[in-house]
Amino acid sequence: MYTIRKVNPSDKDKILTLYKRVAEKTTGIARTESEIDENYVQSFMDNSRETGIELVIDANSDSKEIIAEIHCYKLVPKVFSHVFSELTIVIDPDFQGTGIGKAIFTHLLDFISASRPDILRVELIARESNQKAINFYKKLGFSVEGKFENRITTNTGSFEADIPLAWFNKNYSV
Repeated sequence: MYTIRKVNPSDKDKILTLYKRVAEKTTGIARTESEIDENYVQSFMDNSRETGIELVIDANSDSKEIIAEIHCYKLVPKVFSHVFSELTIVIDPDFQGTGIGKAIFTHLLDFISASRPDILRVELIARESNQKAINFYKKLGFSVEGKFENRITTNTGSFEADIPLAWFNKNYSV
């Protein structure tokens, strides 16, 4: 059993370690290990704290290692004030397939439904080749909204599409 909790500023180094580990071992996130640094992590932590939400799961009760993280936040233009975007989820490769991704994602969406009536839409983008992730998001209630052709450069120099998906908060109220 894992505990899902809101992030705190002292988690930054553990989150940085998690992101680097995920980028090194999987193709689940767009950034490479060399693109993940303290500034990148601090930026999404700040944005999530100011206008969104960020959740983590610790490896165990001593909290020395984080094995899952998810965040999203509002975009800057006011016309998007009802949208959470830049959604990213990372799961330690050793814990993928154990259900913690579903648990932390469900917790995020439940929190938004219960506590954020100002948010109508949660959006994310997945690379077309990551059908496992796209199917996972669909099971959580996300809908595919199109296709950004040739948006991603692969490590072989070819291109693939990005797939935008959105989830809608049934408890949204203006």
